[in-house]
Amino acid sequence: MSKADGTKAETLKPRLPRGFLDRRADELAAQARMLETIRSTFELYGFEALETPFVEYTEALGKFLPDLDRPNEGVFSFQDDDESWLSLRYDLTAPLARFVAENFDALPKPYRSFRAGYVFRNEKPGPGRFRQFMQFDADIVGAASVAADAETCMLMADTLDRLGLAGQYVVKVNNRKVLDGVLEACGLAGDDKAGQRLTALRAIDKLDRLGVEGVRLLLGPGRKDESGDFTKGAGLADAAIDRIVAYVSFQAAPSDGGDRLAFWESFFGSWHDVVGNSEIGREGIAELHAIMRLCAAGGYESDRIRPDPSVVRGLEYYTGPVYEADLTFSVKNADGQPIRIGAIASGGRYDGLVGRFRTEPVPATGFSVGVSRLFSALQLVKSPLLDGAEKPGPVVVLVLDRENVADYQRLVAALRAENIRAELYLGGAGMKAQMKYADRRRAPVAIIQGSNERAAGEVQVKDLIAGAEAARSIASNAEWKAARPAQFSCPEAEMVARVREVLGRHFSGTTG
Repeated sequence: MSKADGTKAETLKPRLPRGFLDRRADELAAQARMLETIRSTFELYGFEALETPFVEYTEALGKFLPDLDRPNEGVFSFQDDDESWLSLRYDLTAPLARFVAENFDALPKPYRSFRAGYVFRNEKPGPGRFRQFMQFDADIVGAASVAADAETCMLMADTLDRLGLAGQYVVKVNNRKVLDGVLEACGLAGDDKAGQRLTALRAIDKLDRLGVEGVRLLLGPGRKDESGDFTKGAGLADAAIDRIVAYVSFQAAPSDGGDRLAFWESFFGSWHDVVGNSEIGREGIAELHAIMRLCAAGGYESDRIRPDPSVVRGLEYYTGPVYEADLTFSVKNADGQPIRIGAIASGGRYDGLVGRFRTEPVPATGFSVGVSRLFSALQLVKSPLLDGAEKPGPVVVLVLDRENVADYQRLVAALRAENIRAELYLGGAGMKAQMKYADRRRAPVAIIQGSNERAAGEVQVKDLIAGAEAARSIASNAEWKAARPAQFSCPEAEMVARVREVLGRHFSGTTG
């Protein structure tokens, strides 16, 4: 393209913004099958669909976000015409809290809802870390009982079972109150110890990756990694470190068919020593015990749902039980090294979030499925759920006489009227290029009508699938012309029926 003065016009370079993805039809169709399985499982538990907008007032997104003086830090924000700050939603939980508070009197309580949609993070992208990604959430608002948390854990397990991951995951459950109790017993209560508490929590969260000795170092003086970088520790005394390590070392062995309730009685009885006299810690243990009793009563063994002290969860709004579903198998990276996928769903109780909008407390609990990570996991295990039947492309009606486009449009309309996917070739190329276009569109059939066919009231129906199969066995061009494989003439009035016959031979249960 040139300007009037003869110089070449500057063209834009097509660039995908960092941290965002394009996805095509096959991947979208496979993901849709996965999402439908999740949706049907959530509905089985009595949850109903809800959709909230992509944009919320920044102040409504919660205290877990960065300081409002820097609203673009961590979230994508902009000012409205009235100078109010708006932000793209950071997750699906804060918008739910706003919706419930705004419609509180009209909603049944407890209110069970699920939402699926994209969320946005204004953070530095990296491998597997995107600025736009999809979540699928299920929440129960208005239920203070830990029976709601138990239901949530059971829903996580059933969802993964129905996705074909039975025996390849574990739902890990902890309680922020127990963590608070352990830290309180270690002398870390009070606002002046907030920094040490945060460092200790971050150390606990690295147990899976660093092991007990690595956590010990991070709870104490600090740790130097393989590259030589040093991470400053929490600086706790040995007695406090021993108490925390004793806590994170508790593991529930899978049930061997014995008395499950007696097992949990003994298991949680041993936790009381690590929380000492902390009232909040003992309350958290009692809640965890109740959750496991309810899960056991529902038939969920500890190889599917079990307590795990290493589960911390980062967001500030969690106030009680926290949980995450971890995949237990590993896969190999590009270098052939085994790597774990880790958590593909997580959540917890957030009793204070809805209450920010109301004078009375509103209890709530729920979890979020990381759709992209879960989809990748299902791809790695070659889940048949993602395969599905390959959807054929549209029937392509070729345009051989430009002055008679209306006649070709009539043929397309006849196919569409009978629920057969069809399209009119809209380019300017000749017949050979149009046939190549039909192949690229994965068209099963091409409709051809030249002037002779039009005069006779006929069309040529070309079975492109059978033609491709025949072409592999035909040696010469002369042989090809003599055979004219998989191509036949029929009256226009029979076109729809003959196309349907061709589609029926190749695709069961579909008309195109």
